[in-house]
Amino acid sequence: MQNQEGQLAADGETEVTCEIEDWANFGGGDGDITQQQSSVPFVGDKEPLSALAAEYQSGSPILLQKIKVLGDKYVAIRRTRGDGNCFFRSFMFSYLEHILEKQDRAEVDRIKANVEECRKTLQSLGYVDFTFEDFFALFLEQLDDVLQGNETSISHEELLNRSRDQSVSDYVVMFFRFVTSGEIRRRSEFFEPFVFGLTNTTVEQFCKSSVEPMGEESDHVHITALSDALGVPIRVVYLDRSSCDTGGVSVNHHDFVPAPCNLPGATGAGSENINPFITLLYRPGHYDILYPK
Repeated sequence: MQNQEGQLAADGETEVTCEIEDWANFGGGDGDITQQQSSVPFVGDKEPLSALAAEYQSGSPILLQKIKVLGDKYVAIRRTRGDGNCFFRSFMFSYLEHILEKQDRAEVDRIKANVEECRKTLQSLGYVDFTFEDFFALFLEQLDDVLQGNETSISHEELLNRSRDQSVSDYVVMFFRFVTSGEIRRRSEFFEPFVFGLTNTTVEQFCKSSVEPMGEESDHVHITALSDALGVPIRVVYLDRSSCDTGGVSVNHHDFVPAPCNLPGATGAGSENINPFITLLYRPGHYDILYPK
């Protein structure tokens, strides 16, 4: 048993070292990371998937093979700034872009109802309205503005500009952070084992230190809570160095699917047929937006 534990530790250290090297090829060294990120917009332009491969030309061959596999299903990537808010910002733009392109008024009505429930959740947990109301109001304003036919309707270009405007972008991120925190606290018994496994802290401490503050990175707990609270399925595609048992190369993904009653067009059907319209690419410590073919 002791030998097995030692081997697992050694294997883990090797994998982490390789991932750090691959990430270094992508992001540069610690010395200039702050300068690099400040020059990256909160939400970037849409780029062909080949731009992703170019980042790893001197990196792991497995990653290059996986990017090639990604090309079978995905056509483009949109980067976000790696400032700890990349998950929420990727979700923000991807969701609003979907509404803008599809003009799905039924989805807007559905999510507005969920947002109202999220507001009630925060109130029931003891949050004072003024601590979160401005964030809620700004998100609802963006929802209305991406629907065409209103005096305040915006174009895709304006959506991108707003997503790059810190005064708008950060407020919407804070909206998502409050929604996420409220959902985790509301279902504290469900989330407690996962939170304790991650941080060895209580749910309340986790929300105060790792969910609500800007710049705190997100993991599966945050994604699950946000997806459940808003009723929006999210697909996360993982770009890592893992290989198949058969020796081949494949790209893994996980679908975060809310309870059927919270889903768009809920009919009581199971979640097996859900195809999320939000797809994010996860690399070590970072999320970007992926576009299916």
